[in-house]
Amino acid sequence: METLALTPATRAAGTVKLPGSKSISNRTLLLAALAEGTTHIRDLLASDDTARMLDALKILGVPLEQTAADDWKITGMAGAFKAKEADLFLGNAGTAFRPLTAALALSGGHYKLSGVPRMHERPIGDLVDALRQAGADIRYGGNEGYPPLKIFPAAITSDKVSVKGNVSSQFLTALLMALPLSGRQTRIEVIGDLISKPYIEITLNLMARFGVEVQREGWQAFIIPANSHYVSPGELWVEGDASSASYFLAAGAIGAGPVRVEGIGNRSIQGDVRFAEALELMGATITRGDHWIEARGNGKLKAIDLDCNHIPDAAMTLAIAALYADGTTTLRNIASWRVKETDRIAAMATELRKVGASVEEGADYIRVTPASALVPNAAIDTYDDHRMAMCFSLVSLGGVPVTINDPKCVAKTFPDYFERFGTIVE
Repeated sequence: METLALTPATRAAGTVKLPGSKSISNRTLLLAALAEGTTHIRDLLASDDTARMLDALKILGVPLEQTAADDWKITGMAGAFKAKEADLFLGNAGTAFRPLTAALALSGGHYKLSGVPRMHERPIGDLVDALRQAGADIRYGGNEGYPPLKIFPAAITSDKVSVKGNVSSQFLTALLMALPLSGRQTRIEVIGDLISKPYIEITLNLMARFGVEVQREGWQAFIIPANSHYVSPGELWVEGDASSASYFLAAGAIGAGPVRVEGIGNRSIQGDVRFAEALELMGATITRGDHWIEARGNGKLKAIDLDCNHIPDAAMTLAIAALYADGTTTLRNIASWRVKETDRIAAMATELRKVGASVEEGADYIRVTPASALVPNAAIDTYDDHRMAMCFSLVSLGGVPVTINDPKCVAKTFPDYFERFGTIVE
C-alpha cells in the first residue's frame, strides 16, 4: 500500500484556489444532459466522481466535448437519453449513483447500475421505494435495499411520492432532479426530519438555473409544476468546493495563518461555507469577501458543542480541529457519517485515538478530548475515503510527523490536495 509521510509543521499561511465543487459539478452535468440546448460548464471539478458521471453520460449517448482543462460543452437530450440500454459502473460516487438512478427510472429503458463494494453497502432502499411509488420498475441485483440495481421501462402513474429525510439528502435531490421528466405535477413529501438541508438548497438553486422552479412547503413538501422541462442557461460557472475549503481554513486557524481560500465567499450557494462560522466559535478570526474566505488563528482553539446537521462533510474537519482545542468538543446530529464512503464516525474515532485523543462515539455524535501532546508517527488508515486523508493531514500542524496510508484516495474530489497543502505549511 502506498503511503505519504508528512513532516512536522507549526505554521500555515498562504492562498489556495479551490477546485470546483463536487456537489455542483455532478448536479450541473446531469441537468445539462437532461436540458434542451447546449451548456458550457466552466471550472468543472476534475476528479474520480465527475469522471464517473461523464463516463455514464457518454454511454447514455450525451454529446460531450472538453473545450479546456476544466471546461466542458454538454449538448442536452431534452429529457430523453438516446441509449435505452446501458450498463453503468459508478465507482463510489453517490452524487452520480443516486440522481442517475432516478433519472434512468423515468427514461424508458433497461439499465444496470453498479459500483465498488462500498457502494453496494450504502443504502438506497428509501430512494427506490419512493421511485416505485411513482410507478418506476427497479429491482435489486444483490441485497435488498442496496446496489447494484436493475431498471426496467415503466410508466409514471403517481402525482405524489414520499421519502425519508434522515438517511441521505441525496435521495431527495435525486427525486427533485428527475421527476420534472414525467411532465406531471408531482408532490414530494419528506417523512421525518430532513438532514443536510443546504445540499437541497444547492439542488433547488441549480434546477432554477435550468428553468425549473420548485414550490416548497418548508422542508416537508416540494411541488414540481406540471409540464416542467429543463432549458440550458447557456453558461454556468462551478463554485470552488466549500467542503475542501475546510481543510485550509482549519489550517489557518490551527497554524496562525492567515490562509485564504479563493472560489467561495459571501455569494456561495454551498452550505459548507458555514464551516467558517464554526471556526469563529472556536476562536479563529474569519474575514470574507464575495469570492474568498480567510482564517487566522489566535492561539489555542476553544472547545465547542455543535449541531452539525448543516455542515455534514465539513464537520469532519472540526473533529481534527478539536485536537487543538482547550477541552472536549462534541459534534452532534452527524448520523449521515455512517453511510458515507466509509462509516466516518467509527473511522474518525479509531484514527483520532492513534494520535492520542480520547474519543466517545454514538449513533449520531462524536466527542473528542485532545491529548496533552499529539502522538508522533501515527499511521493513519483512510478507508478509501478522501475526506479521512485530507482531514488527518492537519495532524502535522501539531509539530509531529504523521503518515497517511493510501493518500491517492483524495482523487475522488481533490487529486492534488497534498501538493496544495504543502504550499501553505512550514
